[in-house]
Amino acid sequence: MTGFFIALISGALMSLQGVFNTDVTRQSSTWVSASWVQLSALATCLVIWAVSDRSSFGALLKVSPRYMMLGGVFGAFITFTVIQSMSALGPAKATMLIVIAQLTVSWLVELMGMFGVDKGNFSLRKLAGLLVAIAGVVIFEWEN
Repeated sequence: MTGFFIALISGALMSLQGVFNTDVTRQSSTWVSASWVQLSALATCLVIWAVSDRSSFGALLKVSPRYMMLGGVFGAFITFTVIQSMSALGPAKATMLIVIAQLTVSWLVELMGMFGVDKGNFSLRKLAGLLVAIAGVVIFEWEN
């Protein structure tokens, strides 16, 4: 149950972050805004690490496979694409499409057992759920 609430908080924070970052971009530029996001995230992580964790950064040298270290690179492009999509489409439409893309890619990763994720079985119920989510986007955006 805790994971459920954490996921809801994550979704809410991601939506708010997109709105905030889009406004900062309007007042500066996309890459200035994205840089600020990443820099302030680094500062926040370092403060929380110093207060609560203190694990060795040397553990990063043992991460295998090495390509798993690309999360921060993805983060920079996530920030950029969220800013661009929210600016072009508005927060609601952009967030819906982002969530559909996340769900689709995550399910494919799970189905194929990619990147060390346990391989899942295909389920018509999950496919139906994905299609219902896509239909929800269409209904939400349908204008008279």
